[in-house]
Amino acid sequence: MKGWRGTGLRARLLLALLVTSAVTLLTASLALLSPLQNRLRDQSVGNLQAALLSARPQFEAALAKAERSPDGDTTIAATLAVLPLATKLHQRTGARVLVADVIPRPLYDTDNDARFPELEILHVLRENTYPYRHLTDDEATVAARIFVRQRAEYLLVAKKPLTDVTAAVDQVRNAFLAAALAGLAAALVLGTALATTLTRRIGRLRSAVRRITQEGPNAPEPRDATRDEIGDLARAFAAMQEALRRQEGARRAFVATASHELRTPLTSLQWTLEMLEEDLHEGRLDVDDAQRQVAFARGELRRLGRLASELLDLSRLDADVELRSEPVELGETARAVAAEFEVRAHDGDVTLEVMPPLGPCWARGDPGAIARIARILLDNALRFAPPGDAVRVIAAYHGDHATLEVADHGPGVPPDERELIFERFRRGTATGGEGGVGLGLAIGRELAERQGGTLELAPDGPGARFVLRLPIEMPAGSAPPEPDAVATS
Repeated sequence: MKGWRGTGLRARLLLALLVTSAVTLLTASLALLSPLQNRLRDQSVGNLQAALLSARPQFEAALAKAERSPDGDTTIAATLAVLPLATKLHQRTGARVLVADVIPRPLYDTDNDARFPELEILHVLRENTYPYRHLTDDEATVAARIFVRQRAEYLLVAKKPLTDVTAAVDQVRNAFLAAALAGLAAALVLGTALATTLTRRIGRLRSAVRRITQEGPNAPEPRDATRDEIGDLARAFAAMQEALRRQEGARRAFVATASHELRTPLTSLQWTLEMLEEDLHEGRLDVDDAQRQVAFARGELRRLGRLASELLDLSRLDADVELRSEPVELGETARAVAAEFEVRAHDGDVTLEVMPPLGPCWARGDPGAIARIARILLDNALRFAPPGDAVRVIAAYHGDHATLEVADHGPGVPPDERELIFERFRRGTATGGEGGVGLGLAIGRELAERQGGTLELAPDGPGARFVLRLPIEMPAGSAPPEPDAVATS
């Protein structure tokens, strides 16, 4: 087994192909040759028996006529009567034909030089089963009684060697052996070509993978245009390499952006604290200026908290933390989350409008995950909503889904970036200088999909309108939503 494991793939493929071919041919020979020999032997005996039984009436008529002849010895007359019939049967079947009486004594034998089978004929007479058949490896014997004056007085025996059957089987065996050798040779040639091609292609794929290991995702991609499993594997490796390249680019962008996002608020906080400390130390504290600095520091702390929260959510998604699945009332969730942003909205001179649904709006999902998506959408809307404007939050039913919409009248998203903004570490161009690492919307969409829903950017309206769709699930004992509570757009 150890030596087999150390054998190359090419040698193992060839050996497996040859063993399979040899076993197949051996099984075919066993299934063909042995039944063929038995069938030919049975057919030969059956033909001999049919010929003997068809000739028996002629022998009976000739012997009956010989016994009625008034001239000479009955034995001589009987011998002369059966001689042409036995010769004809011998020529017809190629068998040794004997006619004997029941004593037993030979009446006529087409092979006078052979020994008279007295013991065998006595055995035939004792068997009392007619026609009698006896088969050995090299000879077949068939016997039948000849009735004269309604008495069994004679015995007709035909003995035929089975050398023709053996010769036919040997000929088939030799032809089969020649065909088997030719098949094994063809299998060896084709197997060598196939194994060489496969191992060469796998070798190229292995070299490409090693280059990726040594040089990283930017190494040349493995290429194999053949439409088979190895070609599919090469294309899968190429797709994996492209994904690694994108991830590496996203990782570098994330590191650069996260470094900037962390450095900026930390530097600002450090500068603010140093200024406050200097003012306090010199005893010339300006309260209005200190309040502005504290407000600025609070904003920077929010940025740090938002970044930490996004990174925590991302780690939970990657860890595949299981989410709950239960009825959640979207209207109440929207009101609770909006209340968290009231102070921030007031500071930005933005109004939060939570549109009350006509009735309870139930969806199936994880309450914490749905609230997290709502926070992401509200945070995004407040960052881009212009001062003096409003951010609208609407919970409603749409068909067989419950939806939560967050809309603002900010700069919106260019058409070519509508899907890009949902990728990790990717941000749209119309940010207006707002910070961020491009994780919020990506986290929101992944959370929505893990709950069986979707998070999309609606194509209509000014600004941006994000729509969270979730399956409807009513609490136990609740009635389905009223038709008036279902939105039509």
